[in-house]
Amino acid sequence: MNSLSQPWTPGPDNKPVYEFLPGDNSRQTHALREALREMDHTPNGRTAISVLDLGCGNGTSYAAFSERSKAVRCVGLDIVDSPEVALRPRKALPFCTYDGIRVPLADDSFDMVYSRQVFEHVRYPENVIAEAYRVLKPGGVFVGSTSQLEPFHSRSLWNYTPYGFCVLLRDAGFKAIQVRPGIDGLTLIWRHCFGYIRMTKLFDLFFRVESFINLALETGLRILGWPVKRRNAIKLSFSGQFCFLGHK
Repeated sequence: MNSLSQPWTPGPDNKPVYEFLPGDNSRQTHALREALREMDHTPNGRTAISVLDLGCGNGTSYAAFSERSKAVRCVGLDIVDSPEVALRPRKALPFCTYDGIRVPLADDSFDMVYSRQVFEHVRYPENVIAEAYRVLKPGGVFVGSTSQLEPFHSRSLWNYTPYGFCVLLRDAGFKAIQVRPGIDGLTLIWRHCFGYIRMTKLFDLFFRVESFINLALETGLRILGWPVKRRNAIKLSFSGQFCFLGHK
């Protein structure tokens, strides 16, 4: 029977994303934390790790990766007219530009592709995800974050659902895909409102620690005895940003 003929009742439906949910913890996280954790899991014997920062913006991640390990080789990539690139404090870093579609780097070049809050600005996301897959070495990891319930910012084009972004990753060939909750959407909306009076820093702490909404959800769901995956599913439903990970 055609599924369209079945009665449909509007309401929450988290089942499609369950196959992509981690079972280790349900804490709020951010892209850099997940990337650094993946770096710590680099197989023994590898003397260096190569990282492509896809959409590197002002280049702040370069220092974080370099401080983590002296064996890191980091290359930044962004479009020429990115507003964040114009604010880059250091100009002589190993960064290059691209047209927003084709990455001008060789196949199988990097152990990690890192992309923090970039894909809501990408005009052709499927093409760029395919390019991330192409430049990764076999066994490499694509890790980052993007927006779900975040107001328009910095020329953003769209938001994603965690499930929808996982489908894009899977279609590109990625395996062992995971999504994790980031800062909640309501906090991002309030941050955006306060941005009109230049007071966004009041909310910036909540990119690094559990926001009030996420803390309330985490506490309440633990009291109810809900398992880790279910807690992740609920928190992802309200996430303004979420983290993703996929292996080649």
